Amino acid sequence: MNATPENTNGLLRVSDLRTYLDVPSGVVKAVDGVSLEVNRKEAVALVGESGSGKSMTALTIIRLQPVVARILSGEILLNDVDLLKLDTASMCDLRGTEVAMVFQDPMTYLNPVMRAGAQVAEVVLEHQDVSKGEARSQVLDAFERVGIPSPRRVYDSYPHQLSGGMRQRVLIAMAISCRPSLLIADEPTTALDVTIQAQIMDLLAHLREELQNALFLITHDIGLVAEHCDRIYIMYAGQIVEHADTFTLFAEPKHPYTEGLLRSTLSPDKRVEVFETIEGQVPNPTDMPSGCRFHPRCPHVKDICREESPPSLDLGEGRMVACWLYE
Repeated sequence: MNATPENTNGLLRVSDLRTYLDVPSGVVKAVDGVSLEVNRKEAVALVGESGSGKSMTALTIIRLQPVVARILSGEILLNDVDLLKLDTASMCDLRGTEVAMVFQDPMTYLNPVMRAGAQVAEVVLEHQDVSKGEARSQVLDAFERVGIPSPRRVYDSYPHQLSGGMRQRVLIAMAISCRPSLLIADEPTTALDVTIQAQIMDLLAHLREELQNALFLITHDIGLVAEHCDRIYIMYAGQIVEHADTFTLFAEPKHPYTEGLLRSTLSPDKRVEVFETIEGQVPNPTDMPSGCRFHPRCPHVKDICREESPPSLDLGEGRMVACWLYE
């Protein structure tokens, strides 16, 4: 369904990806025909409300989707290698060295009974032929890179002894420990206060510049990506509905859903008396609306929107929108 610009500099290229989940109430079309691209050394955001399929897209890319998930179709090329064709051992080797992921809840992904440094060292020892002493040195170096003020103390600390922001830095250190060419960050600032959110985003930007890696940022907060990402994909109900470079998308959004996201974003230079929201809610994932999946919430809905799914339209200069308003 979705279009993505041709670019020989592409590091990650996802084409027509479909990941469905079998649940007691039916089939969830979590990722339904998604195509996107991340180029080398750039930052790309995937933005949408909770339940839109963003995290499932990321988990499918690194082949960590839940056991109830089925990958029906698609292609995931990383450095021209199709990840969907790799066996389990090859995929495990690739995770950490070529692609790594920062998850949104550190306490879920950090072992509570294992010291923080040892957990990161475990990743280094898994992927590199180094001694335990060399692994410890690399971990301490990674801790310094991510701005941990007392690396040795944190190395010997358990996760519950660290703040939320510090635990997130440990996860980021784990992800960059083997210098992957692609770093996927799934809601990396969730549950952190505003000051720490800004610090984590600045850190990811600094690491991208220092390590020359690409960043694929998953978030529901479109305002968060304005300063840090080169391009944005907008996702709704399992599908990409708009794609553009960040400046163009903020200046001239095309899809009604993107317009709604931007209207409902707080800005320091915009005074609002009434906080705007998008009416309605994300559809039941096992009972998607006919036609355009956004039509029950769309202020510009037409008859065709209720009947047929809109095609992806190439608007030129790397822009794409899936909306009957432009057909």
